[in-house]
Amino acid sequence: MIYYTMELKDLMKERREVLSLTQQDLAEMAQVGVATVKDIERGHGNPSLNTIKKILDVLGIEIEYKLRHRSK
Repeated sequence: MIYYTMELKDLMKERREVLSLTQQDLAEMAQVGVATVKDIERGHGNPSLNTIKKILDVLGIEIEYKLRHRSK
């Protein structure tokens, strides 16, 4: 699946439900706190990129990092 305009919270929740995982399951599999998963799905909190990567890895979603070059 390709998601272009979905917010992280919606993407995570939808994929988690497709995989029949509870928030607790996802938290345990990603080795993050369940409160972290709940906060992200509510659009709250400020998770690190490392935390997001752990969660998306469990969900089978690849994250791509790109650096922008500033023009002078």
